[in-house]
Amino acid sequence: MELRKDFTYSLIVPTSMGVRITPINGQPVHCSDTYIMQATSAETNVASISSYLGLPVKVLTTFVKGSPIAQFIKSNLRSRNMDFEGKEVPQGGPWGYRHQFNIADSGYGTRGPRVHNDRAGEVGRTLNVKDFDLDRIFGQEGAQIVHMSGLIAALSPETSQFCLELARAAKKYGTRISFDLNYRASFWEGRKEELRAVFTEIASISDILIGNEEDYQLCLGIEGPEAGGKDIAAKIENFKEMITRVKKAFPNASVFATTLREVISVNNHLWGAILLVDDTWYVEMPREIYVLDRIGGGDGFVGGLLYSILKDWEPEKWIKFAWATGAMATTFLTDYAQPADEEQVWSIYAGNARVKR
Repeated sequence: MELRKDFTYSLIVPTSMGVRITPINGQPVHCSDTYIMQATSAETNVASISSYLGLPVKVLTTFVKGSPIAQFIKSNLRSRNMDFEGKEVPQGGPWGYRHQFNIADSGYGTRGPRVHNDRAGEVGRTLNVKDFDLDRIFGQEGAQIVHMSGLIAALSPETSQFCLELARAAKKYGTRISFDLNYRASFWEGRKEELRAVFTEIASISDILIGNEEDYQLCLGIEGPEAGGKDIAAKIENFKEMITRVKKAFPNASVFATTLREVISVNNHLWGAILLVDDTWYVEMPREIYVLDRIGGGDGFVGGLLYSILKDWEPEKWIKFAWATGAMATTFLTDYAQPADEEQVWSIYAGNARVKR
């Protein structure tokens, strides 16, 4: 994949930032009184792989003016080596705008995770293209890849248009477009026709398309295998057939990816992936990983994939590194991986958990 050579940022991500609060020791929310709080968004989860490994990253977002939560988020983004740009929106009183809260029970053993999203008044729903100078961002500053998620594209009519305009500007200036479909039923309720059109246009000019079996079917109308279930490895040919149909429908893209996950227990998964680059298949057969918190594993995979592309490695390395960064993310209490260096990632891929002194 040919990437821009004149750029300030390797990766740009539009996002709606919030906080995630999780009970300690894997306990349920309803019977806990002590929590860990972190700044979060799916898109910055993805970008963290590149930012921790030294590539320049920029976040496009929006903040509640004067909010201590906004200050907490900004400090966190700085700690992750990320630049950010976004409008400061007045709160408008106690019942006005705020940053989203994600209240997450990680689960344990046979008790599955439960996640409660509290997004009333979410300031990220106001993301608007008029608040950003896209000619400066993509033309003067420049970026190699812009990564967008269906979570942002479906958040509100304003964010849908924002993502469309970002994609069009990226295309104009030669920035590659990555699109992770990330279907959420609650976001699509009452907006199916509108969002199908938006997602289809973004996908039609994207260079990298990412999604699971549900995403491709419900966002783009592409037939695929039944979601979930056991013996995920037996469905690999079905997944390949689905991706082949996606490629035929969206020929501008040259990279297609999906993860494979079979849940044995909350803390024990089979984790794999399928990647199609041009006409060549790469498959990482599902193998066992141990899970501290599963949330963010898919984002970790996407982050590793984009980092591999940005590093201009050969495609056979992309899926291996992405598999490992996805597996790594599930070992953190945060929902994003914080790799120390590439060697740590490759050790995970190799299954080498020995002490490094």
